[in-house]
Amino acid sequence: MTVHFIGAGPGAADLLTLRGRDLIAACPVCLYAGSLVPEGVLAHCPPGARIVNTAPLSLDEIVAELATAHAEGKDVARLHSGDLSIWSAMGEQLRRLRALGIPFTVTPGVPSFAAAAAALEAELTLPGLAQSVVLTRTPGRASVMPEGEKLAAFAATGAVLAIHLSIHLLDKVIAELTPPYGAECPVAIVWRASWPDQRIVRATLATLDAAVGGEMERTALILVGKTLGAADFDESRLYAADYDRRYRPVGAEPRFPEAW
Repeated sequence: MTVHFIGAGPGAADLLTLRGRDLIAACPVCLYAGSLVPEGVLAHCPPGARIVNTAPLSLDEIVAELATAHAEGKDVARLHSGDLSIWSAMGEQLRRLRALGIPFTVTPGVPSFAAAAAALEAELTLPGLAQSVVLTRTPGRASVMPEGEKLAAFAATGAVLAIHLSIHLLDKVIAELTPPYGAECPVAIVWRASWPDQRIVRATLATLDAAVGGEMERTALILVGKTLGAADFDESRLYAADYDRRYRPVGAEPRFPEAW
């Protein structure tokens, strides 16, 4: 018996890895975060599967469900929204499973920031503008932020910020980011990225509050950085005709002659 932690993606039911789909189809028990995981993903569960919405459950109750399945020898598909590597509360579950000797696997999913960037038709890292993306959030009731992880500190690097779980503190975000980025820095907010009711607002730090107009639903991602909507940026050297690559040697003495 194995508990398979599966990233169920940002919202669209078809933004699911093939591995994740196949694991769901093979598990007679499925635990899913009903507040965020789309019901369409559950269509892959086998007939007769025990399907449990964990939204109203405590950690102890969730682990009890996993322990029961373990005792019955039944594999479990444990679904979380987005990708499991950030803000998934998977770590505390894995710690409990290790203590109980219950085996598990982890299958990654499409993260919300990637879905939001796709909706914006944006490459977040553009030559000459930004080559780093910081995934962060503001303090909340569930988790405090370490002292060194301030928005202003990240902004000082010039990186693109993907700010999660913070739409309810939009005024604070704007106030902290305007000094380091400047009032004209591009911003985009994507609500429910990849869901059928996805919404997008594009603005600058100076105009964002007015552009949002009071729409403060919690499932939103704030993206801030010079690359958003940029048209004036350097071209990558990767595809330059004179760029010597392993799979495209250039010149009389290429760096990787053995590749061919």
